[in-house]
Amino acid sequence: MLTILGFTMIATFLVLIMLKKMSPIAALVLIPALFCVFVGKGAKLGDYVIDGVTSLAPTAAMLMFAIVYFGVMIDVGLFDPIVRGILKFCKADPLRIVVGTAVLAAIVSLDGDGSTTFMITVSAMYPLYKRLKMSLVVMTGVAAMANGVMNTLPWGGPTARAATALKLDASDIFVPMIPALAVGLLGVLALSYVLGRRERKRLGVLTLDEVLEPETETVLVGAGAGASGDGAAALAKKAARTDGSGSGSGTGSGTDADLSEADDDFQGLDPHRATLRPKLYWFNALLTVTLLTAMIMEWLPIPVLFLLGAALALTVNFPHMPDQKARLGAHAENVLNVSGMVFAAAVFTGVLQGTGMVDHMSKWLVSNIPDGMGPHMALVTGVLSIPLTYFMSNDGFYFGVLPVLAEAGQAHGVSSLEIARASLVGQPLHMSSPLVPAVYVLVGMAKVEFGDHTRFVVKWAALTSLVVLGAGILFGII
Repeated sequence: MLTILGFTMIATFLVLIMLKKMSPIAALVLIPALFCVFVGKGAKLGDYVIDGVTSLAPTAAMLMFAIVYFGVMIDVGLFDPIVRGILKFCKADPLRIVVGTAVLAAIVSLDGDGSTTFMITVSAMYPLYKRLKMSLVVMTGVAAMANGVMNTLPWGGPTARAATALKLDASDIFVPMIPALAVGLLGVLALSYVLGRRERKRLGVLTLDEVLEPETETVLVGAGAGASGDGAAALAKKAARTDGSGSGSGTGSGTDADLSEADDDFQGLDPHRATLRPKLYWFNALLTVTLLTAMIMEWLPIPVLFLLGAALALTVNFPHMPDQKARLGAHAENVLNVSGMVFAAAVFTGVLQGTGMVDHMSKWLVSNIPDGMGPHMALVTGVLSIPLTYFMSNDGFYFGVLPVLAEAGQAHGVSSLEIARASLVGQPLHMSSPLVPAVYVLVGMAKVEFGDHTRFVVKWAALTSLVVLGAGILFGII
């Protein structure tokens, strides 16, 4: 009964948010509360919610202060060189922009934290997508898949959990998987190329050379003069073209409203904004590198690191109290949206775990594996990891389900290492799970409905996971 209710609760949640019948926050709270009553444990709902909130409170704190920290770093211009470099590469070509999104997300993912990756990627790429009227779900989908592949790094979480659960060395799990993961990353880049071609076909292409023709007389918006503003200037001029070529919309007459909109879109690229702190650039760069190093080396808990980092960044860059309050106010919306979503997700996970639905679901799935599949338990684990890491937290899958799968594999001569490696292939889809707090940073900052993101990304992320699994089998890793 609990198995059926568990799957029904998850399906109900996904259907309602994908059809936009409920907001994600409302669905994350009301649906599990209702099913908790159906299970007959409504009296314990408070305990389940408190347990869920307690377990996710450090994550919520980390996200809150990480958003403030990276928001301040964006304000003071730390990432402006990255943005300018991407602008020069991408120009106004949708194909290059989508591929650039995947490359940027993969590079930034080296720090092992999904929230950081999404904040930097969206901050850099959102103005381009917005100005060219590109599909924002393409940006969120590509970023999530690239981060999902890179999330398998030993300091990213899943590999460490698999190693801990099966008492293995993390390097023994990860290093042999590198070729398969590399193929998966190439698959994401190939997919971004295909999606970029689709966007190019829909919108057309407008290069910097075409935009910067002498006869085009448009005020540079949000960029100022000089080479540093070329990308923003190109896009602002594109918005002012009256023929609509390459825009896909035929709008952009160069009116004051258009220029105002462009200024809003490129506010983060304005090299003359009052929040810039060029004299503190190297201090901010060193602080960020130190913070990320401390996070990777686990010198302190991540929430504590970002709390200290945010406080130090605000104090040094904005020593006056009114300026600090202004920066906090500027990022308050993102903080509230993300932290609210995390605490709402705590209700969902609390009920799933507290009522025992997760345990019953995993045991039912394992018990229904045919005996003939025993010698192929690594393949079975890889296939199961795709839906299970989407419907469950990584903790639930790696500490609850993986040991059972490994035990079944050992009974048929399949090593725990193969099982552990196979368990990583579901991560490209996992990063878009409603149980992953970082995904709310992604969709929140990109101003994308979670249901729209889910509807777009699930099929492509599942395909990426299957590519990793296929490569692992082909190379004899799994």
